[in-house]
Amino acid sequence: MTTIQTGPKTQKPSPSTLKQSSSSSSIKRWGRRHPFVRYGLPMISLTVFGALGLSQLLQGSKDIAKVKDDQEWEIIETRKALSRTGPLDAYQPKHTSIQDELKAMQGKVDISTYEYKKIPKP
Repeated sequence: MTTIQTGPKTQKPSPSTLKQSSSSSSIKRWGRRHPFVRYGLPMISLTVFGALGLSQLLQGSKDIAKVKDDQEWEIIETRKALSRTGPLDAYQPKHTSIQDELKAMQGKVDISTYEYKKIPKP
C-alpha cells in the first residue's frame, strides 16, 4: 500500500505560544536596548541586598554576644560579689592632699645639698 501525501502540513500556533515567544523576544530586545537593565540593575541590587543581609547578620551576632556577656557577668557577680568596676568593698582609696605629698617629697629630697655630676655623652 502506498500513501500519498497531499502537501506539507502546517499547524497553526496556539495563541499562548505566540504570546510566550513574543514576550521573551521583547525582553531580549529590552535588554539589548537598555544595558543598564541587563547589567547595572542586577549589580546594584546585589550590592544593596548583600549589604543589608550582612548588616542583619552582624547585628544578630552583636546581640547574641551582649546577652552572653550579661549572663556571664550575672554569674560572676553572684559567685564572687563583683561589680563591673571591681570587687565590692575591696578598694578603699586613701584621701591624700597635694600638701601632704609635697611635705613627703621635701622630707626625702634635700635641695640645699647637691653636687654637680657630668652626664656622659653617648
